[in-house]
Formats: sequence, C-alpha cells, structure tokens
Amino acid sequence: MAGIDLNADLGEGFGVWSLGDDDAMLGIVTSANVACGFHGGDPAGLLRVCRLAAERGVRIGAQVGYRDLAGFGRRFIDVAAEDLVADVVYQIGALQAIAHAAGLAVCYVKPHGALYNTIVTHREQAAAVAAAVQLADPSLPVLGMAGSAFFDEAERVGLHTVAEAFADRAYRPDGQLVSRREPNAVLRNPEEIAQRVVRMATSGQVAAVDGSQIAVSVESVCVHGDSPGAVQIAAAVRAQLEAAGIEIRAFC
Repeated sequence: MAGIDLNADLGEGFGVWSLGDDDAMLGIVTSANVACGFHGGDPAGLLRVCRLAAERGVRIGAQVGYRDLAGFGRRFIDVAAEDLVADVVYQIGALQAIAHAAGLAVCYVKPHGALYNTIVTHREQAAAVAAAVQLADPSLPVLGMAGSAFFDEAERVGLHTVAEAFADRAYRPDGQLVSRREPNAVLRNPEEIAQRVVRMATSGQVAAVDGSQIAVSVESVCVHGDSPGAVQIAAAVRAQLEAAGIEIRAFC
C-alpha cells in the first residue's frame, strides 16, 4: 500500500515549562506539528525545534489554535470569524519566519486541540480557518479529519486536504474523537496502540468505544507528543507499521 506519514505535536513547552520529549520524537516521526505560540510554544523553543527538525529531515507544519495558553488550546472559544482568520494568518506567518531562520519551510497546517475538534462540525469557524490558510499561503496542505466541515471548506477554496487518524485517541461511533473529559479518551498501551494503527492502515477501519467498526481515512497518523509514554508509543507504531510492510514517509 501507499506510505503513511507519522506526525506529532511538538514545540509546546513555554519558558521553564517543558512538555514532551521533542528530541526523541524527532527521531521517530516524519512530520512535526509545531506550536505557534497561541496554545503553547515560545520563540526560542520553536526555533530550537525547527533547527532539530532540519537536522533530522523532518517536515514541519504550523499547528494553529485558539488564543488560549492557560487552557492549552483545549477549550472552545466563540471567536468571531474575522478574528479567527487574523489569528490563524498571524500564527502561520510567525512559524514561517522561525522556520526560515532554521533553514526550513512550513509545508502544511494543522489545527490544534479544541479548534481541531470544533471545525469538524462548526461551519463558520471551519470556513475561517480555511480562508486564513488560503490567505497566508494557498499552496499549503491542511491536515485534518476526513468528512469534516473543515475539509469541505478547505476544498471549496482550493486547498489540498490530507486525512489524519489518531493513534492514541478513542473514537466515537460517529467518527469523532471522544472528549478528553471522558474516561479512556486517551489510550496508553504502546503495543495495543501500534496494532490498532496497523489495522487502520490495512483495513481502513477502527473500533469505536461502543465496539462498532467505523471507517477511517489514513494518510497521516498522529501520536500526541504530550501523552505519557509518547516516545514509546510512537516507536511502537513506527516499528509495527514497518513490520507490516508499510513505508513511513512524509506527505509533503
């Protein structure tokens, strides 16, 4: 089958607050969703991550989110569409400058946290994020959930969409992610997660929390860099995908 990208959210520390092991993850993933300062990340840390990504040959994408450092971007914000457009353009531009300083280019955009989940169904915010990417750089692909309002709006303005599945998150029967506020929303066992990803990649299906099998499109697989055991999970996922004969490669 075609190759699969392996991505992780990186650069999310802030000042003296460290989150995840960016160094180790950059030795495993093929794409890094780099924070842009709104939900996490500070300029010095983002420059460091971009330089490490350049050394390792890892592609970087702008991970844009709500202006919500205190909530780590995981709280819905009822922001006006015109403000959301400006916020997303600003975040992309900031990371583009930092990436350029590190000898890299931003090659895609991925919404973060509550924004990611909101624009699965929230048409106005989905259109705002798509419009922002189109304004900032219409050549940038967007990473997100297949069948979402965001993909509809992105395709409407001519953006290339890349379907993502989640290694370490539970799915609802409707194909959306289980809220982090609910039990067992985040999966922990590296071997079980890796086997689950191989099934996604080979069958195009994943088990929902009620036991039903739901269809999932997989061009890129996300392992959350801030999850406990993230490095072990990412390594297990990569190893089992490769053992199944699936090439791990960046999509851009």
